Amino acid sequence: MNTAASRRPALALALILGCQMMLMLDATVVNIALPGIGADLGFSPAGLSWVLNAYTLAFGGLLLVGGRIGDLFGRRRTLVAGAAAFSVASLLGGLADNAPALLLARAAQGAAAAVTAPSALALVATIHPEGPERDRALGLFTSMAAAGSAIGMVLGGLLTGLGSWRWTLFINVPVGLAVAALLPFALVETPRRPARFDLAGALTGTGAVAALVYAFIRAADHGWADPQVAPSLAAAFVLLPVFVHIERRAAQPVVPLGLFAVRNRVLAYGAMLLTPAAMFGVLYVDTRHLQVVRGYGPLHAGLAFLPLAAGLFAASVLAGRLLARHGLKRVAGTGLTLAITGVLGQAAAAAAGGGQWALAVPLALNGLGVGLVFMPLSALILSGVDPSRAGAASGTMQTVQQIGGALGLSVLVVTVYGAGVRGTDSAAGLGAAAVFLAAALVLVLNTRVGPDRSAHGQAPHRKRTADAGR
Repeated sequence: MNTAASRRPALALALILGCQMMLMLDATVVNIALPGIGADLGFSPAGLSWVLNAYTLAFGGLLLVGGRIGDLFGRRRTLVAGAAAFSVASLLGGLADNAPALLLARAAQGAAAAVTAPSALALVATIHPEGPERDRALGLFTSMAAAGSAIGMVLGGLLTGLGSWRWTLFINVPVGLAVAALLPFALVETPRRPARFDLAGALTGTGAVAALVYAFIRAADHGWADPQVAPSLAAAFVLLPVFVHIERRAAQPVVPLGLFAVRNRVLAYGAMLLTPAAMFGVLYVDTRHLQVVRGYGPLHAGLAFLPLAAGLFAASVLAGRLLARHGLKRVAGTGLTLAITGVLGQAAAAAAGGGQWALAVPLALNGLGVGLVFMPLSALILSGVDPSRAGAASGTMQTVQQIGGALGLSVLVVTVYGAGVRGTDSAAGLGAAAVFLAAALVLVLNTRVGPDRSAHGQAPHRKRTADAGR
């Protein structure tokens, strides 16, 4: 039985999709605007990277807590509050007249996104019953999530080239306000579950993830020998087992450890870590190649990523139908094969000095591949999860994706730019290896998912198993 009901199902889904697109866009929409931001606000070269990092760190670090907030206090309420906060932070960022003000606004955007994103995904799962209806909704949702980063590059180039970098932030304001204003008319609130908030788990979990993401960010910017990398990694590895110990004993844990009692879900989380690791690292190499090596302007560089966005959107929409007909292993396996081909083709084109047209086919293949991976794995992760813990499962999945993206970026950037221009060959090898490992995890999935055991190890009496592929 669903825990949320739509008064206007089409409007509710459209608003949730628009919100998710807004959040994902913002992770990359300012990328191409960075030179203009640096010139206007007087950023140092090192400080400019924090326009991206402040968002990434707050978003990735707080996702676990954000997912649980929606479970406890109502997902519609959480989504509305998060979207409104995101709009305010975006407005303040667009109006910023100095570097510290912009960085604070970007961190506030990331925090608001961390509260909003898990509730958005959990609402998709809880208002649509398992089966073809949920698969179609998840296909649309993952198309927004997957294509958002690529579309952000295109939109960032358009807004910066035709106007000002400030519009990369202002563009969020009407979207967020529309979501906050209209969602209460389209969706009934999910039940609140009053409980004692797991503060110790929230602090240690957030600290562990934030330390890990920060270490990867520093490594990407300054190399693995940077003096802040090792202490950050050490802090993460100390806090993580403390977090697990706390969660085992907590009455209402931030992350119910029973989510990891299902083998298939653990494997799907692993694939969700590795796929973004390849995707985001190679995209960074492509962006730098087009702007630094080829000398493209922001508009031209942004438009070069249209094939990626188109491939992501098309594959994510079709993935639900393909999943019902061919099963998860075949769909996700085909997607990972296409992604490997795209990664190798992108790196080869960059190494050969190719421009927009040389990258078009590899980018489209990468988009098609990733789109065929994310939707089936999302459906698998959410299959059989107790509705009261859908936010926690969603937040954990999105945290894994953020960590994977940060890890891939740090490893590939250090490899490529530590080795010089010819390091793109290394980028291809590492990116393909990450996708190959994801494919290996998909291949060893069982054909069926066991029942959810997130309620302190007890399986609910009412759960159907979900087909994981053939």
